[in-house]
Amino acid sequence: MIGLLVLAFFLIVFAAASIKVVRPYERGLIERLGKFRKEVSSGLHMIVPFFDRMIKVDMRERVIDVPPQEVITKDNVIVTVDAVIYYEVTDAYRVIYNVSNFDIATVKLAQTNLRNVIGELELDQTLTSREKINLKLREVLDEATDKWGVRITRVEIKKIDPPKDIMEAMSKQMKAERTKRAAILEAEGIKQSQILKAEGEKSAAILKAEGEAEAIKRVAEANKYRLIAEAQGQAQAILEVFKAIHEGKPNKEIIALRYLEALVKMADGQASKVFVPYESSSVMGAMGMLSDLFKSKES
Repeated sequence: MIGLLVLAFFLIVFAAASIKVVRPYERGLIERLGKFRKEVSSGLHMIVPFFDRMIKVDMRERVIDVPPQEVITKDNVIVTVDAVIYYEVTDAYRVIYNVSNFDIATVKLAQTNLRNVIGELELDQTLTSREKINLKLREVLDEATDKWGVRITRVEIKKIDPPKDIMEAMSKQMKAERTKRAAILEAEGIKQSQILKAEGEKSAAILKAEGEAEAIKRVAEANKYRLIAEAQGQAQAILEVFKAIHEGKPNKEIIALRYLEALVKMADGQASKVFVPYESSSVMGAMGMLSDLFKSKES
């Protein structure tokens, strides 16, 4: 009875040791007596206990933290660089049998190449070229780890810390640059304001001059039309008088009388001018005709 129990116990232990479960994100490498036998995918698999051994490899993307290290730039400035590496296994066989400890090997490789990449850049380029450093380092690491069955998906530089005195100098430089830009912007604003003000005054002066010129032009046009209208009215009046005189058929006595009436009006005491007729003989003739006329009436 005891023997059956012992046998059953060994059978259970044997069965448990024979059954291996590989998860969906894993690959299984089976060795038999120290020799690689085959690679299995996810699922339930049977092995021979004490003869076979299964090594499970995680195929998911993983991350390695590269410890901070001091690196010298091209212009001999020491900076502290901290980075992380993302990778995924592409070949389970090579990642187990081609490198003893992939994480440590990758960290050392990243530190070495990080010194090489940053050593080719000056401090200003190092601080402003993180994308360039990330891309260059990823290409170098991906090429080096290809024989290990690993693909480097990306490399990220977490921080780059220059020495404290360099940081203070850079801070002062940035402050000076900001002050300079602010002064330039203020000067540009004042300049633009003065230009706009001058243009506004110029436009106002032009509009004012144009308005005055237009007003003078219109006044001149109005005076012109007034003078033309007066001249036309006087001409029309002269024509009407001339027409009326000719239609009335005046004789010499009436003309002489109208002439004398005009002289009387011109000789009014309020007049400030002296009028001397050009043809005195005409006046004397008119006076003679009037004297004869009055004598004939008296007789």
